[in-house]
Formats: sequence, structure tokens, C-alpha cells
Amino acid sequence: MLGTARPRQNSAGAVSRLQSQKTHLKGVCLQYLLCRLLNSHCFSLLKNGMGLIIFFLCAYVPKTEAGHCKWAEVLKDLERIKSSKDIDVSLYTANADEDEECQELVMRCFFLETEVIIQECRIKNCSKTQDVWNIWKNGNESLQKNKLTSTKSEKCKECEEYEEKNFTEFIQNFVKVIQRDCKH
Repeated sequence: MLGTARPRQNSAGAVSRLQSQKTHLKGVCLQYLLCRLLNSHCFSLLKNGMGLIIFFLCAYVPKTEAGHCKWAEVLKDLERIKSSKDIDVSLYTANADEDEECQELVMRCFFLETEVIIQECRIKNCSKTQDVWNIWKNGNESLQKNKLTSTKSEKCKECEEYEEKNFTEFIQNFVKVIQRDCKH
């Protein structure tokens, strides 16, 4: 019989189709759950004016959590690398007690110096390279969000004007500066 022959399908195509179907099914399930949630009792308050006011007040109240700090991830990574024995480098190290109006410039200096650590880690294949890179990435993201708007004060130093210190002292001062910034 010369009827129509079905083309053979390889297993990769079948797996790809199966994954696509799973993704679609997950999307449908999520939509169903959201619909059920919106129709549930806990959202019935949103049907009246007072419920809407309460919802918006709760949704838009700024975080006032005492332990919240924009540098929390950086602090975690600094804790991971501070005991590293394979990072041996001298770095320009700002003082932890610099004037308040120099705080942002001091932070920038510390994050610039992490680039030196990254280069050192690439050369020596350090065990903490990823943590150092995370510090640099998270720090620069936070600094980009808060673009430097003020002009440099006469009392603020350039990064290269600070004393060069070893890695351990650099990390200790870096942590102190971040903790100081988190308190404000």
C-alpha cells in the first residue's frame, strides 16, 4: 500500500515539543491559580473603596526595615573573601572615618579597587574570583542607580591619594565604610 508515510521523528524533536507543552501547561495553571486567587475571599475587600485604600497604602509604603541596606549583598561577599589566602595585593584604601560628604566618592574608590583584585584573581586563578566579581557588579549597579550629583568637595581625596594597604586591611576598611553607609 502506497498511502502516506509518516516521517520519523527524532527524540530531540519530541523532547523539544514536550518541553514546549510543559511550559504552556505551567502558564495555563498559573493563570488559573491567579484567577482563583483574585476571586477568593481575601480579595473581596478590593471591591469596596476602603479596601482599595488599604491595599494601596500597604503596597506603596516604603521599606522601613531596620536591617535593610542596599549594600547587603556586597557585605555578604566581602565576608566570603576576607579570609582568602590567595589574594595578595596592595590597594589604595580609604579611611573608614572620611568626612560624610565624601562618602560616595570613598565608596567609588573601594569599588574601583575591586577591579584590581579581579585582575589579580584572573592572573592567579583565585578561588574567590566569582565573589570578587559579584562585589564589583553589585557595587557598580548600586552606584549607577545613585549617580554622583554633587561636585567633589575640596576635602575629598582622589583614590590614588589614599595610602596603599594590604588586602586584609582593605577589606576591613571597606566593611566599615559600608556599615557606616548602611546606618544612614
